[in-house]
Amino acid sequence: MRERAVSGTSEGPAPAADLDRPVVTESEIDTPPRTEPPAPVPYRSVFTAAPLAMAVVDRDGMVVSANDSLAALLGSATGDLAGSVAADLVDLTSDARTWHAYREVLRGRQSRLRCTRRLKHPEGHSLWVQVTVAPLPAEDRAVLLSVADISSRRELQARLRHLQMHDPVTRLPNRTLFFERLSAALEAESYEQSGTGRIGLCYLDLDGFKAINDTLGHRVGDRLLAAVAERLTRCADEAGHSRPSIPLVARLGGDEFALLVEDSTGTEQLAELAESVLEAIQDPFDISGQRLSVSASIGVVERHAAGTTPTALMQAADTTLYWAKADGKSRWTLFDPERNAHRMTRQALASTLRPAIDRGEFRLEYQPLVGMEDDRLHGVEALVRWDHPQFGVLTPNRFIGLAEEDGSIVPLGRWVLRTACGQARRWQLDHPDEPPIFVSVNVAVRQVWDSDLVADVAETLSETGLAPHLLQLELTESAVMGSAGRPLQALKALSDMGVRIAIDDFGTGYSNLAYLSRLPVSVLKLDGTFVRGFQYDDRDTSTRPNPADEVVVEAMIQLAHRLGLTVTAECVETSAQATRLRRIGCDTGQGWLYSRPVPPDRISELLGTPGVQAGVGNP
Repeated sequence: MRERAVSGTSEGPAPAADLDRPVVTESEIDTPPRTEPPAPVPYRSVFTAAPLAMAVVDRDGMVVSANDSLAALLGSATGDLAGSVAADLVDLTSDARTWHAYREVLRGRQSRLRCTRRLKHPEGHSLWVQVTVAPLPAEDRAVLLSVADISSRRELQARLRHLQMHDPVTRLPNRTLFFERLSAALEAESYEQSGTGRIGLCYLDLDGFKAINDTLGHRVGDRLLAAVAERLTRCADEAGHSRPSIPLVARLGGDEFALLVEDSTGTEQLAELAESVLEAIQDPFDISGQRLSVSASIGVVERHAAGTTPTALMQAADTTLYWAKADGKSRWTLFDPERNAHRMTRQALASTLRPAIDRGEFRLEYQPLVGMEDDRLHGVEALVRWDHPQFGVLTPNRFIGLAEEDGSIVPLGRWVLRTACGQARRWQLDHPDEPPIFVSVNVAVRQVWDSDLVADVAETLSETGLAPHLLQLELTESAVMGSAGRPLQALKALSDMGVRIAIDDFGTGYSNLAYLSRLPVSVLKLDGTFVRGFQYDDRDTSTRPNPADEVVVEAMIQLAHRLGLTVTAECVETSAQATRLRRIGCDTGQGWLYSRPVPPDRISELLGTPGVQAGVGNP
């Protein structure tokens, strides 16, 4: 007989989860029955007429007698059963556990055995039976074997399980069955015994499905989902052709589907599957006489099964699906560990940003703002640095965006303002014979909306003793040009206080010079992209850029001057750039020609020098 797995349960039908394997459901140990003569004859008529299939089996396991019901159930003649080996009739020898329990009952060491078996009928069909073996009265020196046909019950249980594990709209496996299969595929015994030891997943979401659902109704939406499911199933069948297994297609909910590839052969296989899915879904659907078009975004993950958990795989797939959506939809994107590491780093930074302010993990560096005519230090720009305990020194581009998103830019901005103003005042006190330098501080628009910036500046200037004209606040061009209402009122109040307002990165946003006349702005900082066009050597004519670059910058400077504004050029890196900027009237310069951002003590060294020469301020 063929080997079969067995699992123990209580008396009663096997649970739905075990439909496909035989189950031993009860074993009880009692004292051995006494051996007595066979049962009285009057009971034999009951035995013969009973609708329950039964047989009397002696202690050697041989059928002494069987009733007609058992013969009918097994498709044999009643007379042919006598003398047969009972265990062979109902498949009790196919696994060691059941066989041992059966022999214990025959020997009188165990009171009962109950198990579920799947038998092959001579006519070709299979049937599920519940087999019970129990001792007869001691004098019979035999056991009673009873067999109940439970095929209908098992079929009902299988149908119920199917309903529980499948989506009613698409008839695909649902989330529960998907995760059951995924968990089984990631068990070590599953991938270590055979296959490639790898697993792949295409996690997709329909683009534009919500609009169809909202405009045409859920009935049309459900039909569209069913049609999509058919195409996905076809793609899976084609992908499984000539391969050991067909990818599992499941609907995880809403318009989300998954194709699970067990024993994948690598990213190329998953890429081919994703491409075929995109092509299949992009073809229009004919639903209820309407021609509908949707597309899909797919996150693709392929990796070794070892060390992977269902949660980790789904997180990677969900992240990759988000990338596909963010990259423009209607595409598939492969999971990138480096990109994910950056995302995880971003999350780690966001979660620790506020506590880092309280822990004092931030510091300021200062970059000189140098007069073009005299090469003297006129001011500095305060640039914040985060001394992160795990990721090292982080520049503003790594965390300012996060701070603006979660609102921590407000307390961080207050700290920067207070620290920078305090440092500027100390320089002034330490060098009383030198003209005081101003400090320029970057301000985010959210600081204006979420806090009282005017009050914060006034309080800081009062506490530090710094004169208002020695503070410059920098805002981006798009923020200043679009100012209205509260931001504009705040800028005017600050300007009236004597604080200078500068537009940072000018030339990259609205560039509406006419609007400047109505704003309380005193300084324009030309974006570095304009200044880089001046990077060439007079002696090397092959590297000369288009003369129009210099013409545009000169025109911007002249117009700014006519509006009463001063101009600072960012990213000045060569003396040739400085010479040309000086010639066309630029007021101040900032860049590596003069100094990189440096600690406060290096700025102290520059104060009092006759001129800031190239490289003097570099560490």
